[in-house]
Parts: sequence; structure tokens; C-alpha cells
Amino acid sequence: IGVAKPSALELAAAKHYFIGSHSINEEVNAGVFEIYALDAAAQIFKSNTVAVMVGGTGLYIKSFCEGIDAMPSIDPALRNNIIEDYTTNGLSWLQQELQKNDPVYWNQTAEKNNPQRLMRALEMVLTTGKSITHFQSAQKVIRPFNILKIGLSMPREILNGRINDRVDAMMQDGLLEEVKALFPMAHLNALQTVGYQEIFAHLRG
Repeated sequence: IGVAKPSALELAAAKHYFIGSHSINEEVNAGVFEIYALDAAAQIFKSNTVAVMVGGTGLYIKSFCEGIDAMPSIDPALRNNIIEDYTTNGLSWLQQELQKNDPVYWNQTAEKNNPQRLMRALEMVLTTGKSITHFQSAQKVIRPFNILKIGLSMPREILNGRINDRVDAMMQDGLLEEVKALFPMAHLNALQTVGYQEIFAHLRG
């Protein structure tokens, strides 16, 4: 419910990919997604000339369209410690840690209020001793297919109304109960997302 998985009717109407495809215990990041999405696109192009990607997280879209830099692997224990410290101490703690440990990234990022990006940068510098910017070469990969990007927008008051209606519907469908069941696994990277984090915070008081 927390990821707004399409209904059975919607899933039957068109072939979907990356829906119910991974366990929350698996490590899924933009690099994993790049490989998955390119393989899915190759399968689609065997019988269709067009594949439609809908979403989503900007970094994942970028990884599919332009490629993504290879990043060193992170010790799961370190990642969990950072997540727990952030959960306990909040965003200001995370911002201070990054300013102290990776001032290069901190001074150039526009994502100073994005905990996911900040935790990723912190775990990278603590693992390698180098700023995450060291691993971001920004060299675009040319894909063997054409990419057309379409952006949709609407008046903010209408968008906010739709978001409110959607959250109400998710709560009626049992989101609170779902998150309560996941509470023992709240430290997992897959659950550090909008929809779960807010209710985890509620359950913590």
C-alpha cells in the first residue's frame, strides 16, 4: 500500500515491470535499477517499438537515460547505523555530519533537505574517505534507442487535493496496519521512503 502498487485490474491492462519484483531485504539502488530497466527495455523492443517508463525518482530516470557512475559497495552495518542515527537525531544532525565529513558535496548540493541523498553521501565518505563527488564523473552514456521525455504538471492546489485524497484512500486500504507490520524492519533501506517514514515517525510518537 505504501508504494501505491497498481491494482490487479491495472496490472492486467498492460504488462508492467519493476512492480513486486524485489524483496525489501534486497539492495536496490539506481545502479541495480539501470541494469534491470535496460534488460526490460530490451525485452520490450523485441516485439514493440515503444516502451513507456513512468515515474518517479529523478536519479533512477537519469540512470536509465544517461547511465550512472559505479559506486563502491557500502557495509550494511554502517548504512544501518547512519539510518538509525538519522531516525533518532533528525535532519539537522545529518546535515551537520555531512558538513563536517564532506564539505565539498555539502557546499555544492541543492539537496540539503533530502535525507536520502545526504545519507548516501555520508556513507560514501565514511567508507572511502573521499567525497561522493569524486565518484560522479557525469559522463553520459549514449543509449541505442531514442528517448522522449514528457513532463506533466497541474495547478498546485489540484495536485495537493489529489495527494490528500490518495493518502486518505491508502489509509482506508490499511496503510497503518501495513506499516505496523513492517515496523521491526524500519531500518531497511527500502523503507526509507515517503509514505513509510511518516508513519514510522507517528508510531515512535
